[in-house]
Amino acid sequence: MRSLRAARTLLASRSSLLSSRALHAAAASPAAAGRWGNAPPPPPTPCPGPSSRAGIAGAVSFSLTFATVAVAEVQAKERLPTDLLPRNVVLYQYQACPFCNKVRAFLDYHDIPYKVVEVNPLSKKEIKWSEYKKVPILTVDGEHLVDSTDIINILQHRISPDDEVTNEEETKWRKWVDEHLVHVLSPNIYRTTSEALESFDYIAKHGNFSYTERFAVKYAGAAAMYFVAKKLKKKYNITDERASLYDAANTWTEALNGRNFLGGSKPNLADLAAFGVLRPIRYLQSGKDMVEHTQIGEWYQRMEDAVGEPSRIPEGQYQE
Repeated sequence: MRSLRAARTLLASRSSLLSSRALHAAAASPAAAGRWGNAPPPPPTPCPGPSSRAGIAGAVSFSLTFATVAVAEVQAKERLPTDLLPRNVVLYQYQACPFCNKVRAFLDYHDIPYKVVEVNPLSKKEIKWSEYKKVPILTVDGEHLVDSTDIINILQHRISPDDEVTNEEETKWRKWVDEHLVHVLSPNIYRTTSEALESFDYIAKHGNFSYTERFAVKYAGAAAMYFVAKKLKKKYNITDERASLYDAANTWTEALNGRNFLGGSKPNLADLAAFGVLRPIRYLQSGKDMVEHTQIGEWYQRMEDAVGEPSRIPEGQYQE
């Protein structure tokens, strides 16, 4: 299913190759509208004659052939050789942590199976064994990796040992994600008391908390982060929270420069980083506003299709 969605995305991005007027008439239906917009219905057309039918048949045949090739390319891209596939991967995380989501986006995109240990941010008992007291922590065959960027660099080198880890443009935008984009998120998701409660409702439901902790975290945490967000706003010289978020989203889409992804025809490490840190807020009010008021929605949808379903191993399937 993931490969088919990715193939459709790739096929849509190269529609300029399909210049047949017959194919254009066949494809220009309301269903062809993107998820982020509505296309007007096509004008009525006369019933095609034999030559038109032949044109449509030829175009559709070309389309299916191209889609088949695209599916093969996507499968080859996503499936790692067995000897390069990291094993016994365990991610210690907070569900809503943007840096943890960066690592998850990388693992999901490359179909690397991983277990998740949700860390209780109050006690941190799940990582008492570690001298490093932040998340994410990733263990791979018993080796402990820390810091989201370092984790991704190490994994990237392991799965693509002959490739350079990154290029100049990729490095620039990965740094931008870590040093700018991530810092505009907290002032936005805790901008008002209602948004702070919305955020902590999500955190309480998905975090590792007892029943009593869940109640306390939602209300006490929301109140605390509302005031912390005001300090962060001042620290990072943010005057208007939403304007800063929209500006960051527009800066990213301008960097795409007409490409489907910063990596071109497929996501690179910067795409995965930006997608990862934005994923926790996408369906919060701040994320909805961001998609409504900027052009980032189309890229985000392409990333959702490319990353696909999580490769996380369900708890019931853990094998000790």
